[in-house]
Amino acid sequence: MLDFDRHARTHTLDIAYADSGPAEGPIVVLIHGWPDAARAWHAVAKRLNDANYRTIVPELRGAGGTRFLRDDTVRDGSGVALAKDCIDLADALGIGQFDVVGHDWGARAAYTMSALFPQRVRRMAALALAYQPRGVFQLPDFSQARRFWYQWFMSLDGGPDALAADPKGFARIQWDTWSPPGWFDEAEFAATARAFDNPDWVPITLNAYRRRWRGDQPSDPALADLYARLATIERIDVPALMIQGGADACDEPASSEGQEKYFTAGYRRVVIDGAGHFPLREAPDAVADAVVAYLK
Repeated sequence: MLDFDRHARTHTLDIAYADSGPAEGPIVVLIHGWPDAARAWHAVAKRLNDANYRTIVPELRGAGGTRFLRDDTVRDGSGVALAKDCIDLADALGIGQFDVVGHDWGARAAYTMSALFPQRVRRMAALALAYQPRGVFQLPDFSQARRFWYQWFMSLDGGPDALAADPKGFARIQWDTWSPPGWFDEAEFAATARAFDNPDWVPITLNAYRRRWRGDQPSDPALADLYARLATIERIDVPALMIQGGADACDEPASSEGQEKYFTAGYRRVVIDGAGHFPLREAPDAVADAVVAYLK
């Protein structure tokens, strides 16, 4: 399994991460999603390492062993914050350019990094999440809105207390319903859910979702310039691969269709039939095959 015993300090965080594969190999940063943990990348990272890529796998703000350095830092869970964390980690490790592969929240971070820091990202791949130009969240149609019940729930006035009362139970509902059954066992969920014991998992989760639909959620003022710049960017100038689970019950597969117009350096979409919202776990070989072929 990946070992997350390494730590890098940025201006904001002490980031726990795993570093594996050939030291001189091309670097691929793997960013996990929600509600998940960095351990989700184990099988895909091994395949990349076997293909002579070095993988850097951070635990996101609010997850696992990553910690904020200051109590007064706004617990901003936006894609802008996640993207900046990854750039800051690369800076701390002395990494100039890299490839990035992200799932769910990690996909949003990969898109956002590619929009804001195209000089740092050679190629990007996103799993399970379509691109949102200018970082704007559009109210979905009724069919997708039904799937977003968990976002509406957290946006209620009583949502934060309900989530805080049973965060692992809330996460488990998503695991049980976002993919066809049988893709995980109790031991794997329990091992992953330990990452949710981070004291900032609930605050980051709430900020990430409530800010999409409410105007009263705080943002880190240190990120204000990046927010303003993202609002002006519609097209991405980094080559992109999108991997979609054909049976995703969270984000409808159709949501990632027809997005070629937003990618000036090329865009390819791969659909994995039968896979749900967690293709890196459900079909790691198919994901690895697509990513390795794309990176080569």
